[in-house]
Amino acid sequence: MSTLADTRPLSFKEKVGYGLGDMASNFYLGFFGLYLLYYYTDVYGLAPAAVGVMLLISKITDAISDPVMGLIADRTESRWGKYRPYLLWVAIPYGILGFAIFFGPNFSDTGRLIYAYVTYIGVMIAYTAINVPYSALLAVISPVAEERTKATTYRFICAGLGSLFVAALATPLVGILGGGDDVLGFRYTIALFAVLSIAIFWFTFATTKERIKLPRHKTKVSSDLKELLKNVSWIVLAISCILILVGFVARLSSIIFYVKYYMEDTSNISFLIFDNVALFSSIGIIGQIIGSITTPYWVKLMSKHYLVLLMCMIHTVLLVISYFVSPDMYWTAVVLNFFGIMTFGVIITVVFAMFTDCAEFGEWITGARASGLTVSASMFALKFGSAVGGALPGFILGFVGFVSNEVLTETALQGVRMMSTIVPAVLFAAGGLIMLFYKLDKSLLDKIEKELMQRREDAGHNEPQAQS
Repeated sequence: MSTLADTRPLSFKEKVGYGLGDMASNFYLGFFGLYLLYYYTDVYGLAPAAVGVMLLISKITDAISDPVMGLIADRTESRWGKYRPYLLWVAIPYGILGFAIFFGPNFSDTGRLIYAYVTYIGVMIAYTAINVPYSALLAVISPVAEERTKATTYRFICAGLGSLFVAALATPLVGILGGGDDVLGFRYTIALFAVLSIAIFWFTFATTKERIKLPRHKTKVSSDLKELLKNVSWIVLAISCILILVGFVARLSSIIFYVKYYMEDTSNISFLIFDNVALFSSIGIIGQIIGSITTPYWVKLMSKHYLVLLMCMIHTVLLVISYFVSPDMYWTAVVLNFFGIMTFGVIITVVFAMFTDCAEFGEWITGARASGLTVSASMFALKFGSAVGGALPGFILGFVGFVSNEVLTETALQGVRMMSTIVPAVLFAAGGLIMLFYKLDKSLLDKIEKELMQRREDAGHNEPQAQS
């Protein structure tokens, strides 16, 4: 066994292959963030408050399934590694369960709500089973932090492209494929995304490798959990990530209501096949992609946690300004959203790279690496953000007396404005400020990386592998 660490740069194919995995994820998570609340309320006929309760209750399952999946993945031994096999094994169940959400059977009111509970919780469990290992794969894809940041950049560029694809084409596809029947349109549209998700996850499996060969995981589950909870920076990062993602998804979930009711959009085609909702969302996602692309340059200027703080504050200011935009200033709102989502592109790229930094810190302190458990917090944050961010507007709509497809009262209209601007602004500000308590700065991370590589060489844990 060689004692040389495989520190070679990741190939373009491997970075793209890894990045595309999050495109597959965002075909669903982006779709849910933009349209799930609208589908449940305006298409499937569920009450907004009932949907909000459902989305929150589902997080009880996630609070258990995410760390459990991390523990399972860390202890997996296969010829394909610890984390890659799940991209192969879980892709088809993930695709089928996502389609089931929008199948839309014509049950009674209670039957529809039960169906929504079962299918949503089911797809979130499948999401856990494939995405916790996918995120943990980043921690072993290279021993070099800079290479992991590059892979993360590709990840969120591809995630942004997936979200852009959804934002730009979902509503046109629903109209075209459904022929005026929204239930049928959503069903056919999500079927397309399901097939694409399965194929892309398999491509990610085929083009990536686990360069860091970890020894068999022998520590007790209780020991892993105990050591993780001692990692103050991980706790800070997890809380910040949850706040930011709740704010982001609350904003996304509100856009269709903001444009339809506050800006009095009539859903007419405004550019090619796109209506104003699709344009508003897709232009914002283009901003996210640009933010992700520029992240490596920002990281060179300051420590990652200060970068997250800065971008959160800029995003907060842009959201507050957006509150004062009048209904006839559509393009002003679009521009503000574009720059706001651009800052989010930087934030989310940096935050997910920071989870692997926390995994390295844990190995540096304890000598054992629990990447799956450490990054399971990122998956919980994604799903918690998706659920609570989607539920929060539902509760606000219920509180202000919102009635779908009717002219809104002044109170309801004010609720739509608040839930799409001020509420996410508060969450972004809180998520940024908590980063002041994060401890892993650039100098400490450089020291950890050098010492861990030396330890691995001494222990002979890495074997050089041929380039793909």
